Amino acid sequence: MELFISESEYKKRIETVRKVLQKRRLDALYLTNATSIFYLTGYSFISTERPAALVVPLDGKITFMGPLLEKDHVPLKTRLIENVKTYLDYPGERHPIEHFAEFLKEMGLAKKRIGIDNKSGAAGMWGYKGPPITRRLPEAKFVDMADLVPKMRLVKSPAEVALIRESAKWANLAVSLLQEYASEGAWDVEVALAASLDTTSIMKKTLGVDFEPLRNIFPVSVCFRGQIGEMSAIPHAIGTKRPIRNGDVLIAEAAVEIGGYSCELERTMIVGKPSAKQKRYFEVMVKAQEAAIQKMREGVECGEIDKASMEVFKKAGLAHLIRHHTGHGLGLEVHEPPWLDIGNREKLKAGMVVSCEPGIYEVGFAGFRHSDTVHITKDGCELLTYYPRDIEQLTIT
Repeated sequence: MELFISESEYKKRIETVRKVLQKRRLDALYLTNATSIFYLTGYSFISTERPAALVVPLDGKITFMGPLLEKDHVPLKTRLIENVKTYLDYPGERHPIEHFAEFLKEMGLAKKRIGIDNKSGAAGMWGYKGPPITRRLPEAKFVDMADLVPKMRLVKSPAEVALIRESAKWANLAVSLLQEYASEGAWDVEVALAASLDTTSIMKKTLGVDFEPLRNIFPVSVCFRGQIGEMSAIPHAIGTKRPIRNGDVLIAEAAVEIGGYSCELERTMIVGKPSAKQKRYFEVMVKAQEAAIQKMREGVECGEIDKASMEVFKKAGLAHLIRHHTGHGLGLEVHEPPWLDIGNREKLKAGMVVSCEPGIYEVGFAGFRHSDTVHITKDGCELLTYYPRDIEQLTIT
C-alpha cells in the first residue's frame, strides 16, 4: 500500500483552497498552523519561536516563509512549495514579521485581500513576541480564514482512511507487545520503551525502505503513561514512580504514525485475577462503549453519541465517575474535531474518523477506558482498531 498521501491528492486540496479564495474574492491564503501547512503540501517542520508561514496565492507560486534553517529542508519533502523566502533567525536585527511583510510586497500582495488563520502572522510559540502582520501591511485587507483547512480535514478521503487503517494494524501489535512485556515489579516506562522499540523495528522491516515518519520523531508511541493502579483514575496522568503490582488496573494506549496520520487504540488491563468491583466497572465501561458505537452513523448528532454512553453509566449508578466526553476526531492530530460531546449538535458525516472512549474514574481505586478508532459510514460505522476488548484477554497473569 501507499505509505503517504499522493502528490495528486495534495494538488486537489490546493485546488479546493483556491476555489474558496476565488469565491470569497481573496487574493491569497496565509497559514501559520503547521498541521494545515502539512495538509496542503506534505511538508512538515518543527514549530519553534521562529515564525513560519505558507502563502497560497490565487494565482502564482506557493511560497514558504520561514527561518533559513528550513531552506534546504523544503525541497527534500515537497515539490508543491515553489518558492522559499527566509530570514536568518528570531528575533534578529530585523524582526521576522518585517521580513514577511517585505516578502508579501514582493509577491504583489501589499494592497490585496488575504485570508489568514492567525492575524498575528506567526504561530506564537515558546515565548515569541512580535508585531502583527496586519500592522506591517496596513493597506492589505486580512480576512479570518482560520476554519478553512480544519473544515477540509473533517471528512477523510479513502487514502487518509487507508493510512489510519494501516496505523491501526501496527497499534494492534504495539499494544500486544506492551501487554506481553508488562509484569509485576516492572516500571511502566521501561515496558513502554521496549514495546515501542520492538514495534518500530518490526514495522520498518516489514514496510521497507520507503517508510519514514513524516510528523513525529518516533513513529510508534505505546505506553501506560503512568496510568498504573490508583493512577489509572487520572485520565491525563504523565507518569508514576512506582512499579506495576499485582491487582493493578493499567490503561494502555498506542498511536502509530503512517504518512502523518494515526489511529488511537487504548485498553484497560488488569494484573492478576480481577476483583468483583474491577470486573463490574470494566463491564459497564465496555457496555457504554458498545452503546456509543452502535449509535454511530452518518446524520447522527455528535451529542447523541455522548448521551448513549452516559445513559449506560447512569443506569449502572456510575455517572458521577465520568470525567470526559465520549470521543473526538482523529487524523493528523491526536485530538481534532468533531467532538463527541453532549453540547455538540454537529452531525456526523460519512468519512469522518473518530475515537470512541467513554470512561469512568474513581479516585483512589482505578480508571476504566477503552478507545477505538471508528470510521463513520452512510449505514453505520467501521472499527479500524480491533484489539480484544474482553476482560479475559486483557488480564495479565
